[in-house]
Amino acid sequence: MATIALPTKDRKLERYATSEPIVFPSKAETQRFNRIAYAAAHVVADPLADGDPCDDAAIDWEKTIAFRHYLWDLGLGVAEAMDTAQRGGGLDWTSAKELIGHALDAAKNRPGVKICCGVGTDHLDPAADASIDHIVRAYEEQIEAIEAMGGRLVVMASRALARAARTPADYAGVYGRILRQVKEPVIIHWLGEMFDPALAGYWGAADHAAAMETCLGIIHDNPAKIDGVKISLLSREKEIEMRRKLPSGVRMYTGDDFNYAELIAGDEHGYSDALLGIFDAIAPAASAGLARLSAGDLQGFHGILEPTVPLSRHIFKAPTRFYKTGVVFLAWLNGLQDHFIMIGGQQSARSLLHLAELFRLADKARVLHDPDLAASRMSKLLAMQGLA
Repeated sequence: MATIALPTKDRKLERYATSEPIVFPSKAETQRFNRIAYAAAHVVADPLADGDPCDDAAIDWEKTIAFRHYLWDLGLGVAEAMDTAQRGGGLDWTSAKELIGHALDAAKNRPGVKICCGVGTDHLDPAADASIDHIVRAYEEQIEAIEAMGGRLVVMASRALARAARTPADYAGVYGRILRQVKEPVIIHWLGEMFDPALAGYWGAADHAAAMETCLGIIHDNPAKIDGVKISLLSREKEIEMRRKLPSGVRMYTGDDFNYAELIAGDEHGYSDALLGIFDAIAPAASAGLARLSAGDLQGFHGILEPTVPLSRHIFKAPTRFYKTGVVFLAWLNGLQDHFIMIGGQQSARSLLHLAELFRLADKARVLHDPDLAASRMSKLLAMQGLA
């Protein structure tokens, strides 16, 4: 295996020897999952686009869609145009709609694969004070566009609604109007303020317990219109509490990138399905672990997934909204894209020490597909920073 000199917190270089990577599961194993598992997928930037990297969402469509096929080959679904794709952080609605169109076209040639698509209100002018009616119409516009393409919906939290709403009743009114119109059951996404500070106080309360009751009230009022709810609060206890209060037939999709292994495994009262950004980064391990779980091998499931948790906690450490940098960095190390450049210039959002520790943790989690390639690319990055 490869050996590389990595920087440490005491400003030294320390030799690190990589280990054996995980063995990818077989196609037969990936067709028997007993959990629904979506990976929220990132986009691959076009490194040769001639434009402002901070303002222009120049995307390499071929590489971006190739990454979706990689996830589908591993038996995972794709959650498209979500926050992992830098939605609201470099990817605007125009580009998101184009991304969704490309992904849905690719899925048509893959019978049985799963794909869901994010809808929001991000095309509204962020400087304007949108009314409740404006927000509903914005949701309706995106819903109409994606349903026309044949996409299933994830109703994303709205920054505009977080600004405009004055009471929990405002949220109930907006979601009630939206849900009455959708053609198929949707996934509701509760994204916590640790992922997006603009969403603090969502559902009309700063206290998550009170906010949960409002969200649950909306779900109980519209169970036939809701496939499930994805919560991203990084709290095992809050997710389990909400999961046990859901109506029969409504799924909990864990968005907890800190505690996903335990939540997917479940307990005597139930389990969570998954819609996770970390599954983009650890797709082979996620697939292999789900295959073990489906075969009744709970110990094998934890044996594969638990070593990935320290990696995920590192990638999603505060400020959590910059986790996309780690996801794209790992895709580059693994040869799934040819460069470490992101839309919005977000490759610069994490420190060199953060990326070095990510390399170590990825190796310990056995998710470096080709340790020699990963070490070579890491060495080039270090050399660029004067650490040859």
